[in-house]
Amino acid sequence: MTPSLQLDAQGRLSHLLTTEGLPRGLLERLLDRAEPYAKAAEAGFKKDPLLTGKTVVNLFFENSTRTRTTFELAATRLSADVINLHVQASSTAKGETLLDTLKTIEAMQADLFVIRHEASGAAHFFAQHAAPGVAILNAGDGRHAHPTQALLDAFTIRRNAPPREGRRHMRFDDLSVAIVGDIVHSRVARSNIHALTTLGVKDLRLIGPTTLMPSGIEQLAKGIRIEHDLMRGLDGVDVVILLRLQKERMVGAFLPSLGEFHRDYGLTAERLAQLKPDVLLMHPGPINRGVEIAGDVAYGARSVILEQVKHGVAVRMAVMAEILGTAQ
Repeated sequence: MTPSLQLDAQGRLSHLLTTEGLPRGLLERLLDRAEPYAKAAEAGFKKDPLLTGKTVVNLFFENSTRTRTTFELAATRLSADVINLHVQASSTAKGETLLDTLKTIEAMQADLFVIRHEASGAAHFFAQHAAPGVAILNAGDGRHAHPTQALLDAFTIRRNAPPREGRRHMRFDDLSVAIVGDIVHSRVARSNIHALTTLGVKDLRLIGPTTLMPSGIEQLAKGIRIEHDLMRGLDGVDVVILLRLQKERMVGAFLPSLGEFHRDYGLTAERLAQLKPDVLLMHPGPINRGVEIAGDVAYGARSVILEQVKHGVAVRMAVMAEILGTAQ
């Protein structure tokens, strides 16, 4: 159901709700499309007239700094008009339903909604009820999906991972990737699983305590391996994606303490020294220093965490350009 909801009859992207079910060719096209935007920003050229006359509405029901800001920058750099709706001060606080909010802003001729919501499936709900020609872009819904984070992670990997010996270019098929930490609450983990395996990763390891590992998640894609021992799971990996412990989503005794989690699963300088010398360290942010990663490692030589933030703008520009910049 989701792929048909996201793609039109010609296979073009109408909404971006999840990476699940999207074809490899489309994911690669989005990464390719982000490349010139990244290069233009690096050269100091940050404005593109592509979406002049289009209106993008950021509708965030959850707090966010990196995601909301990079979406705003992405739309602005494509010359769209941007509205940031402050939900706590909006009519939803007076009892207006989500659907009424959507229809009200549609009447103002908005072209694309960027939506973050605490409920899994919220973005699908909006896409199912959006008027023809109005696009929905999921900026994170509950535990379910965060597709642009997975795309910017893949883009960062493609730009930084060295090619295997004997190859001229990096290939996802050659990579071993580990996702570490709070898998059970992580929409980033789920979106990365779908995106990276679709792009060709055959060795994808999920590492964390049993209480933070959802039952049956290894069935989402081929090549997934579950590990509960950190260093055994990290042996020989090319990329480590560390996840934030989402304490706000934890109900009950998921962990004895944050200190014990860091002892068993935190990435320290000593542990980093035992990994491949060219391993890439990633984190979707915000970082809990001294929990999932030590402070001296977070922005060290192997970290590409700040590059992830930078590339978020280029990738989100690529997605908006793909949806709104394609002739209708």
